[in-house]
Amino acid sequence: MAEKNRQSTEEKAREICEPLIAAEGLELLDVEYVRENGEWILRLFIDNPGGKVGVDECQTASKAVDLALDVEDFIKEAYSLEVSSPGLNRPLKKPEHYQRVVGQKVRIKTFGPLGEPPRKNFLGQLKAVEEGLVKVDVDGAGTFSIAFKDIAKANLEFDFEQSS
Repeated sequence: MAEKNRQSTEEKAREICEPLIAAEGLELLDVEYVRENGEWILRLFIDNPGGKVGVDECQTASKAVDLALDVEDFIKEAYSLEVSSPGLNRPLKKPEHYQRVVGQKVRIKTFGPLGEPPRKNFLGQLKAVEEGLVKVDVDGAGTFSIAFKDIAKANLEFDFEQSS
């Protein structure tokens, strides 16, 4: 499947699933449509703004979207639906996701090199979220201001040392 078709499938799934999951008091963080072990998987990552995501929340979200996905019938390949917690290294997609983790360690990959010396990978403490920018303090390299439009991928980087 071409990358463009995969992305449009993910976008359509997000459009259908996001309001249904929100109606259950949960948040849709991310959508993946991937081929693994010869099978297509539509994977929804959900969060519970009030606490941790468990099996009950995943089942609730799955039931909320399953029928709507079948009715819309926009995925031509046979696929499996998976609903999952984002895990410890949760993806950061929206400004509010970054806002929730200010002060914590993040890993950001940009589309192209930024800063001096130029780099595409930033690992450090998220210092601030401002109009269109995140500020990351990278140990030994200073603080970098990165525009949201330049971020290809970002995740919370769970710090086992801080959690103990």
